[in-house]
Formats: sequence, structure tokens, C-alpha cells
Amino acid sequence: MSNIPETGRTPRVRIRLVVIQVLVFSLLLTLGGRLWYLQIRNGKEYTDEAKNNHVQQVVQPAVRGSILDARGVPLADNETRLVVSASRTELMKMKDKGKAVLTRLAGVLEMKPEDVINKIRLCDSETPKPCWNGSPYQPIPVTDEATTQQALTIREASEDFPGITAEPTAVRRYPAPGKARTAQVLGYLSPVTDQEIEKAKDTDSPFLRSDQVGRSGIERTYDKELRGKAGVTRYEVDNLGRVMGQTKSDPGIAGSTLVTSIDARVQAVAEYELAQAMKAVRQETDKITGRKYEADAGAVVVMETKTGRVVAMASQPDYDPNAWVGGISASDYAALTSKKSNYPLLNRAIQGQAPAGSIFKVVSASAAVRAGHGFNDRYNCSSSYSLGGRSFANFESKGHGPITLGEALKFSCNTVFYALGHQEWQRDGGLKPKKDAHDWFYRTARDFGLGAETRIDLPNEVTGRIPDRQWKQSFWEANKDVWCKQGKKGGSYVEQIAYESCLEGNQLKAYDSINFAIGQGDVLVTPIQMATAYAAISNGGTLYNPTVGKAVISPDGKRVREIKPTPHGKLPVGPETIRDLDKGLRSVVEPGGTAAWRFGGWPQDKIPMRAKTGTAQVYGKQTTSWLATYTDDFTIVMTISQGGTGSGASGPAVRNIYDAMYGLDDAGNQDLKRALLPKPQKTLPKINPDGTIDAPAVKPYDPEAQKVDPEAGGATPPLAGPPPVWRD
Repeated sequence: MSNIPETGRTPRVRIRLVVIQVLVFSLLLTLGGRLWYLQIRNGKEYTDEAKNNHVQQVVQPAVRGSILDARGVPLADNETRLVVSASRTELMKMKDKGKAVLTRLAGVLEMKPEDVINKIRLCDSETPKPCWNGSPYQPIPVTDEATTQQALTIREASEDFPGITAEPTAVRRYPAPGKARTAQVLGYLSPVTDQEIEKAKDTDSPFLRSDQVGRSGIERTYDKELRGKAGVTRYEVDNLGRVMGQTKSDPGIAGSTLVTSIDARVQAVAEYELAQAMKAVRQETDKITGRKYEADAGAVVVMETKTGRVVAMASQPDYDPNAWVGGISASDYAALTSKKSNYPLLNRAIQGQAPAGSIFKVVSASAAVRAGHGFNDRYNCSSSYSLGGRSFANFESKGHGPITLGEALKFSCNTVFYALGHQEWQRDGGLKPKKDAHDWFYRTARDFGLGAETRIDLPNEVTGRIPDRQWKQSFWEANKDVWCKQGKKGGSYVEQIAYESCLEGNQLKAYDSINFAIGQGDVLVTPIQMATAYAAISNGGTLYNPTVGKAVISPDGKRVREIKPTPHGKLPVGPETIRDLDKGLRSVVEPGGTAAWRFGGWPQDKIPMRAKTGTAQVYGKQTTSWLATYTDDFTIVMTISQGGTGSGASGPAVRNIYDAMYGLDDAGNQDLKRALLPKPQKTLPKINPDGTIDAPAVKPYDPEAQKVDPEAGGATPPLAGPPPVWRD
């Protein structure tokens, strides 16, 4: 008789079965818990990731909106080019990863095979450029300069070029109408970065990796409006990257059109005349240094006085913005950013800083009135002003005796303003300032908008500098350690200055204030600041935000958003003082004034001209030329670094710009048929029913066209009469 149970299981077997059952149930419980965690607890997260891993998008970039001048002339638009692109998805399916196809393509495009292959490789931290920084599912541009024959070869032999397309595509273009580059105002484009994509992803204007964005100028300021919205087609792909089907598409929306206040014709004149003025002054010898003037940089601003709209803005040296189209070469980039080329990317109209020289005297005259000095009182214009054993001379050391502030502007008398600046410094307590010190000269400069941005619609504007007591203290605290280390009592000029600055650089001294009164010393201004201030004198006292943008027009032309002139302040003096300033500035171009020799024959009775010349001294450099002018409708300010005197270097160019705008010859005769812009452009370009804008033609500027035909009216008299006794 057996002791085995009827089931045939021994106790040992039963124990083993129990253990196995426990293990099975444990595994099932673990698996269930994991499935709950993946499908329920974190289900949405993994579902989203799965979708992203299996949906790829192909982007069709939107056509960027055009930038037009005030009459509708394109300053920046798009041209159709034949772009050859490669589909990385198709090429990667091939055994050799598309190497043979790309080699054949290089032969057709007359490029090196390695260059073509490099263009479609994906960028990463270890891959040098050129490489593709976009989606691997996006057609990758190989060239945007294909010829018609090359495109036909590729398309006709498509079996030899699988994954390769040759299609007409819109590419940015800067046509320079009338040779007006408008480079620094327009700016340029470059590909969006990963950081920008991440930063903008939750905004109302997110970036796509294929986007080109504005990097400077109005391309940057109005990038959102100009960029439009790219079209996106989404594809389902498997884990090997093979396309399984299309999901949905978002149609693209073209960018809006930006109409500016720039007049391409006036812009061409401004660029030409600035460049010619710099070229001409380089032929002259600086009497102070004994060298030829370097005239290394310059800028000119033409502005509507009653609105602040910018009609023209030129900066030298300049560049061709087309250099950025399609990606800038390393050599071109080095040239644009090198010290040798003097940084042509800088817009010196808003980024160039220098002492203002005598064009600052409208500020000082206003400060004197605010301090209680009468505009028409008499002040001694001596040949020099003495302070602490030092003598501060008039320009060319000429005196004029007792004169009014208006006459001080006319003759640009330094000593009148030296004395006023010194007196106000003393009244405020001198080296021991009073608690209620008025600091009228410094306060008035800030109230004229100096030392702050003008709020122009261009990026990277600088503020300049008003060196008041607060600035002196903060500047000293930031630099005293260096000064104390470099300074040496009784050493060289630089060492002695550093020594004195170490000990008392935080003090606003008497010579600081007298230098400030004539726009010298540590004061720095920009051309756009001075243009805004002089325009305010012309229009009765309103400081406007300078603007380049005038209107944004939707792609279909049905929606127009005008950019209205916006004031940001008022001049700190009353109407009577503004009229006195205006009268004094008018006398500057009349007989005896420092700019009279540059405005001989000007029709002062028909088109009243006002001006102020300036010659600013900069330590270690030749003098900077300034000329600020205005009529009832326009303000023009020009500056040339290391260019000499205001009227001498800038005078002819400014006169020629006005002549072209008003249609004047050298004798002051006006021909409105030749006038480029006798009055500000008030209306917008006409928009056609289909949203397009017809652009008038722009001829290159011809300075000889301004001359009078001797057979028609006799020989043209000289531009200027006899030179004055002295000039600023």
C-alpha cells in the first residue's frame, strides 16, 4: 500500500507549487502596477511623446513683407531665385547615404562634392559650419544661385537625382533704389537660434527653426510684422524615419508691408553728399596736427520738423546689406566687424557719440534764460576767459565786445558761455554744492532730451552722456582704483590727469562747467539727439520720438495701421525764448554769421534757413565737424569725425542736400520740377485692389543736375562769398 496521496502530490511538490504561484502573482502584480503607472499615472506624458516621436513637420517659409519708402519704392523686397534643395530623408534611405547623388549634383552646380555633402549634414556641438541647423525632414537648401540650365538639368534627369529639387523661391533683396543703400537703417537677416526659439515658444509670435529674423535696423524692430507665418505640413513617420502619411497642414501667411518715412531720392543724396564731404576733407591739411584730416566716420539725419519722421539717415562707413543674403561668408563678416574697416555695421546716426561743440549752445542759451539771464541782455564776448591761471580762448581768439545771446549764437562766441557756465557753478556752491543747487545747465541739457534715448524705432540706440554731479560721483567710484594706480604727481600729462582724478575726480569743478557750456569736456551726444532738439526749436517746442516706420499694410492691402507721430516731451523754455533762439540761429546763415559763407545766395526770404556750426575737440583726435540746420519743414544735422570745422567740412554737403530737396541752384533760384521733396510727404502710397503698390522709378542722384545752364541764365555764381574772418 502506497503513502502517496490520490492527487499524486507530495508535500514537497505542493510547497513548490505554492512558491511558483506566489512568484507568478508577484510578477503579475508588478506588471499591472507598471502598466498602471505608464498608462494612467503618466499616460498623457508618454502619449504626447509618442506622438511627437512619430509626427514630423515640413515648413514652407512665409514670404517676408517688403519695406518701402514713403512713395512706395522698395528698399527691401524679395526676388525669385532658383533654389536647389536636398531631402535628407530620401538620401538616408540609400546604401551610400546619398553620396553618389550629391557628387553628381556637385558636378552640375559646379561645386566641390565635399561642400555639397557638408551643407546637408546636421549641426551639433562637434560639427563645424557649414551644416544644417533645421529639421532633418525639411528640404535643405544647397544653393540659391542655380542657373536656369542647372535647374533644367536636375529636373529633366530626375531619376539621376532622387531627393533633389530645383524650385523658384523668394529670397530677400536690398535693391538700393537710386544707389541708396540705406544699410544701417534697414539692417539684415540671419537664421533664428535655439535660444530664441525657446524664448518665443509661448508668445504670440513663436519662431520656427527655418525662420530668418531681423538682426538690426527696422528688419529687427518690425520683424514680427514683416515675418508673417510659415506654412507647416505634418507627416507621420515610423521609428526609422520613414514617412507613413500626412496628418494636417497649416497654410502660410505672407508678411505685412512696412511703409517708411524714408524718401529714397533724398536718402541717395544724403549718402552721396556725406561720402563726398568726407572724401573732400581728407584732401585738406589740419593746421593743428599738420596732417591730412582723417574723416574716419560720419552721419547725417534729415527729419521732418513737425512730426519727427526720418526722411533720410546715412552713416559712414557703410556696407551692402545684400552681403547677408543666403548667409554671410567668413571673409565678409570679418570685414564688417574689424577695426580696420571702422565697424560699418554701426549706425552712427544713433550710435555715434561725440562732444557736441558749439551746436550745444542753444542748450546753454536756454539754461541761461532759465537761470534768470536776459536773452537780449549784453554779455562780454572777449577774446579769452581766464580761470585759475588758465586762459580759455574763443575760436581763433577773436572778440566781439558786448553782445546778446542771439549774437553769441551768430558769432559762436565761446567766452560768453564760459562766463555764464562759471557764474552758475558758483551760484550753486562750486566745490561745495548747495542742497538746493539748480544746476540749470545740466538740467536743461536733460530737458532737451540729451543723455537719454530719443525712443527712435531702431534698435541699439545709445544715450550719450550728460556729466553732471551724479555722473561725476558714479564715474569716479567706478574708476578711482585704476586712476590711483596709474596716476603720478608731476608725471606725464596722462599720468597727472589720472593722479588728479584719483584724488578729486568726483568733484564738479569750475572748468568742467565752463567746458560743458560750449558742449565740450565729458559731454557726449548723438546726431539723432541733436536733430530731435533742433526740430523742436523749429516746431515750437515739441520733442518727438523720431520714427522710420510710417504704416504697416496687410498682405491683401485691406488693413492699414498708421504709425502716428508721438511726442515725448517739451523744451524747457517758453515761446518767447524759442523765438529768440530761432532768430539767433537765422542770423548764423546771414552776413557775419559762421555759416554765411556756405549759404551764399540762399533764398532766405522764401525759405528761411537757420543753422548752428560746431567744432568739437576730442582728446587724441582731430576736431569733429558738426552742422545743425532747419527750415520750417525739415531739420538736417551732419557730423564728421576728425573732419575739421562745422561749416568747413559739413557745410557744402548740407547745402547740397537742401538744394536737391527744394530744387534750388547755387544762386537760390527754385525749380519745383527738379525739387525732390519741397514739402513733407503726407500721404501713403496708393494701394491697388490686389494689395500691390506701384512704385515710381528713382534715378541715381546727379549733383551736376543742380547747376544752372550758363546759356539759359548766365554763369552760376560761386557757392560761397568771401570767407568770414573766423569760422566754427
